[in-house]
Parts: sequence; structure tokens; C-alpha cells
Amino acid sequence: MTISGTFPPMLNQQNLVAILAYDGLCTFEFGIAVEIFGLPRPEFDFPWYSHRIVSVDPYPMQVSEGIKVVSSFGLGSLCEVNTIIIPGWRNRDEKPPQELLDALCEAYHRGTRLLSICSGVFVLAAAGLLEGKRATTHWRYTAELAERYPGITVDPNVLYVDSGQIITSAGSAAGIDACLHLVSRDYGVHVANIVARRLVMPPQRSGGQIQFIPSPVAQKPRDEIAATLEWALENLHRCLSVKSMAERALMSERTFLRRFKEAMGTTPKRWILQSRMNLARDLLESNHLNDEQIMESTGFETMDGFRSAFRKSVGISPYSYRKKFGGVINAD
Repeated sequence: MTISGTFPPMLNQQNLVAILAYDGLCTFEFGIAVEIFGLPRPEFDFPWYSHRIVSVDPYPMQVSEGIKVVSSFGLGSLCEVNTIIIPGWRNRDEKPPQELLDALCEAYHRGTRLLSICSGVFVLAAAGLLEGKRATTHWRYTAELAERYPGITVDPNVLYVDSGQIITSAGSAAGIDACLHLVSRDYGVHVANIVARRLVMPPQRSGGQIQFIPSPVAQKPRDEIAATLEWALENLHRCLSVKSMAERALMSERTFLRRFKEAMGTTPKRWILQSRMNLARDLLESNHLNDEQIMESTGFETMDGFRSAFRKSVGISPYSYRKKFGGVINAD
């Protein structure tokens, strides 16, 4: 099956992604970036990202015993790219090379997008690019990041933070969430979902990284509410309250709220809103329904309420989103 459509024109530079490589490379984080931005996508007949591996250190760079990385591109080539991926960092206590920090600052001031995975955020912090911004990293490092860089608002719970030009992600696997989010920004949620399915993972994981922090919570709390979550997703057009969901789960409201937070790392209200926004984006892209029908399908009572919630969640109006991504998906 080929997925085709007409996307907004993009300059070649906007499709060019640089993935940093360095001595002591974090291979899992590096693999995430290569998988999403570097693999060919024969299922799409529109231009996909092109990528290059950019060496931070003199090569060959030692990854682990018996594995080395050689790249034809050095830091000077970053002036040609639109997006830079920092796949972790070898040592949080080591100041990154000044040449790297200077190159990142120059790229940022040119408008280049920067995305860090896990400990890669410490490189951005060392470059001074996160001052006054919100960011995240692995939950084991959030306190350290906040202490060393008090000018950064560190969010220890989320899987990633999108501050516009800079995206930071939590622990290693959260880099997949952040990269898929960037794909969604560039090509729309439907295309991001297709990429996620190829990765055999959900297009967007619910909740934050608090659900992965070891704590003495009830065993398998999600099993107790899984059926209720599925029911809620099938009934987003209805008025969904904590009371109705608790009754569905055969729990008191207080118990349900506790179980939900333990399982999802967020509140039912926020989860429902995000689920409604995901559905709205999908419906806007398919172009089968008008705005009023989408409003009703996502459980909003007024058009003003729907448009306001969508703009707050997605950053643009439903009209602008449809204009950018609507009608782009057709399966042969």
C-alpha cells in the first residue's frame, strides 16, 4: 500500500536531519534517530527526510568493544541542516567540546531545530540554550539538571517537552515519542501514526514518565481500568465524567482517580482532552467531516470551545491544521 498526498512545499534543507555521533555513543538513542529519520519510507510517495551522521569527535569514534563509527561529515556541516538530533551524551559531568557548543548555538540562532534524547539535554543546557525554557530528561537526572541549571524549568513527569525550536525528551525510549511528535509537526498525525505502526508501538503514549518511576503502588493498576479506557475512547462524543468512568470501572470516584493517576501518570480530564484532540486531528486530516461534525464527534458543545481547546493543544486553529494537513492521505 502506498500513502500519497500533497503536502506543503518544503525546502530541501527542511528535510535534512543531522544526527550527532561521538566517542562513547549512546547506541539505543542513536538507533532511534536513524530508524525514524534515516530509513527509506517506500510506503510514502512524497519526499521524506534525508539525514547525515555528523561526528563530534575525531573519527573513528569508539562506540563499544569492536564497534566504531566513521562519518564523512563534521560539525561544520551543521550549517546546512534544519534539524539536529542529540542522541544522549556520554558523560553528564563532562563539559561537551566547545566546538560542539558553539556549533549548536550558531545553528539555533539560524533557526535550526534541536531535539535531545535523554541525557542529550545536558549538552543543550551547557550551551545555554535552555535558559528560561521548560525541558525534561530521564527521571533519574531531573533533580540534577534543575540543580545545575536553575534557569531551566525542569518538568520531571512528561515524556517530552516541545518549546518550539527545541524539543527535549525523557528517558531513552521517550526519544521515540519526541521524534514521532516532530514527524507529526512536519507531516501530520496520520503520517506519524503510520511510522509508529511500522515501529510496532502506540502512536502516542499516554501519561508521563512518573508511571515508570519505581514506587510502592498497586500491582498492574492499568489492568483494573483498561476496559474503561477502551470504552472512553469509543465514546469521546459523549459527556465523560470521572463519575461515569468510575461507575464503569466499578470503583468509587476516589479510588478510580488514584488508580488512574498510578496507571496513566495524569488525570482523567487531561487524558480525555488529549484523546479528543488526537481524534480531532485525525478527522481534520481525513477531510471527511466538517468542523461542526468534528466538534460533535469529539464531545464539545460549542464551536468556540472546540476551537479554543484545539488551538491551545495543537498551537494552531482547526482551519489552519486542515489547510496544512487535510486531505493528504490516500491509500491505494
